Amino acid sequence: MSAFLEDAKEIEPKIIEIRRMLHQNPELSFREEHTSKFVCDTLRSLGISVRRGVGGYGVVGLLEGGRPGRVVALRADMDALPLDEMSGVDFPSKVKGAMHACGHDTHVAMLLGAAMILAKRRRELQGTVKFLFQPAEEAGDLGGGAQPMIKDGALENPAVDYVFGLHIFTNYPSRTFALREGPLMASSGTFKISISGPGGHGSAPHQTVDPIYVAAQIITSLQAIASRMLDPVEPFVISVCSIHSGTKSNIIPAEAVLEGTFRTVSESTNKRAKRLIKDIATGVSRAHGAKCEVSIVDSCPVTKNDPSVTRRVFEILRTIPETRTSEIPPVLAAEDFSFYLQKVPGTYYFLGTGNKTKGCIYPNHSARFKVDEDVLKYGSASLALLAFEFSRR
Repeated sequence: MSAFLEDAKEIEPKIIEIRRMLHQNPELSFREEHTSKFVCDTLRSLGISVRRGVGGYGVVGLLEGGRPGRVVALRADMDALPLDEMSGVDFPSKVKGAMHACGHDTHVAMLLGAAMILAKRRRELQGTVKFLFQPAEEAGDLGGGAQPMIKDGALENPAVDYVFGLHIFTNYPSRTFALREGPLMASSGTFKISISGPGGHGSAPHQTVDPIYVAAQIITSLQAIASRMLDPVEPFVISVCSIHSGTKSNIIPAEAVLEGTFRTVSESTNKRAKRLIKDIATGVSRAHGAKCEVSIVDSCPVTKNDPSVTRRVFEILRTIPETRTSEIPPVLAAEDFSFYLQKVPGTYYFLGTGNKTKGCIYPNHSARFKVDEDVLKYGSASLALLAFEFSRR
């Protein structure tokens, strides 16, 4: 097992170089054209056959081993987030309003590193490896990238037996693999609440229906879902993340729009929460004489790791030198990798990048997010090792 890490160490400078290039040139969801081309060119240079334009800008690479075996898919997401970078790194984003603040640049670099390792060991490989480079993971509310790739045959020809994915995460210390059997990440949904009423002058609110005031009551009331309406032992969170209303300090507007997200690891809780969001928003609005429209979209189902596969993944990851492996409780972030796991048994896992000494302390999706690049070689080694082991009959 240590041989895979030694392979990764040999190409570590290349993995870091790729990561930094991608970090400086982020592309938002559904716009990953140059990233896609770079991935294709790199895979082809390794002698890996490539299919481009899968479900949009998705890329599927196919590496056939020297002996027959199973088909294993490894997935990395490619899109960036709409943020202006504040990380302070020496290689910041060159694109205004776009930043790899979730680590997808590292995912692409680590998977390309795994491709380099496996291409080198092609004759030893028993089976076939598919490399899935996916667009639009961050756009789950707009359909995301996993489902279009699946519909476009990413898991077929040849049919995939196992699928694995890796996500960098500052919540865990560097060099830590973190995972669990069963539900790992939450289902996610987004909601939009539009409140309207006749606006008017700020000095005479009694002559209006103030949608901002109504919005404030709705925001407060929505928190009762978690604290008073759902079983308190069920993980659940709801957050209003966007409020838009008004144009001037003395005008009560005619509309206020709230947007947010809710997360749970229970499908029944998800269903009940959607009903409660609508009931609360419409009920509070009605009580204040306002009109209300509510739209709710399910983005991703619960990310459920196959128990038997994940137990074996634990055993394999524990053999990688200089790392630790930890079993964790579910986290309420969401991932469209869940759609792959609905089709094929597999495991999604985290690689910790938390390192106070290097300033890697800010959470994913923060404009100050920073990665401990020392962990990238371990990510590449782990992906290559899982593909190598699970492809064997």
